[in-house]
Amino acid sequence: MDATNQQSHLQSRRDGGGTETMSDWYLKSETGPLRDVLLGPAESFRWLGLENAEYSSLVRDTLRRGRVFDKDLALTQHAEMVQAYQQAGTTCHFLPVDNNTPYQVYARDSSFMTPYGAVICQMANPRRRGEYAPALRFYLENNIPVYDMVSAGSFEGGDFNIIKPGVALIGYTDHRSESVAAHQIADWFIAEGWEIKFAPIDPFYVHIDLMVCMLTENCAAVCLETTEEDIVDWLRQKNIEIIPATFEETMTLGCNVVALGNEKVLSTLAAKDLNQKMRAIGLDVYDPDMTMFTWAGGGVHCMCQPLRRDAD
Repeated sequence: MDATNQQSHLQSRRDGGGTETMSDWYLKSETGPLRDVLLGPAESFRWLGLENAEYSSLVRDTLRRGRVFDKDLALTQHAEMVQAYQQAGTTCHFLPVDNNTPYQVYARDSSFMTPYGAVICQMANPRRRGEYAPALRFYLENNIPVYDMVSAGSFEGGDFNIIKPGVALIGYTDHRSESVAAHQIADWFIAEGWEIKFAPIDPFYVHIDLMVCMLTENCAAVCLETTEEDIVDWLRQKNIEIIPATFEETMTLGCNVVALGNEKVLSTLAAKDLNQKMRAIGLDVYDPDMTMFTWAGGGVHCMCQPLRRDAD
């Protein structure tokens, strides 16, 4: 492959916009029926412990409570999550097992999908930076275009939140995701004609998908106690119905849910109040126990990278 082809293969983004959208792999929203998802491997997952505590308030809470990692339980919980995807008609793809990258199981951090292909992220934690490589290989091996790679600073996929086709909420804490990188990404999508809303948040809350997650085309789970009023008002202006998640649930990753399409949502057993509210509006809720993963700082939304969705 010559240098010109190599460059186009690793950057499908066109300067100034006008990038061609994908046809084989279709993803324009966070809510269309989910046909294919990329997951990380549970086999190599373990808690990083004290050396990772700096990066997550959720991990610090787990350490304070003296919780203990149970590998067999983690494998069982992960398998139940995979079964929920399969029952919803979703094909699961998996990143390879690598004991050097135990947090690759949080597959949304190292990349995020767009209508134009994948964006390869820049991880903040030095012990997680190698996670970009298997993600990049997966996209190349499956003929998924690489839209571009974040280069301005650290940015993680949980801070790119598609609200509607052509409309995205981009979070940053200047810790896990930095303002400079958020603005680099925003510039790319503004050039494509997107509307971008920035969501600067405190590092305590890690990523914007901790507190705002789409459920259906016109409905989102939102923690009103942690989400800024201007973001809530902006969502309502987009005719998004808000299903409130409590602060307590949000801080245990209860608001970090996955829209499966066809009025189905992947949640967790711990999000009892939110699950009840979602069922009350007619959603079919899958709620496996995922504590081995949520106690380590990531929920089911953090653990998935949607690859292909049907149109809403």
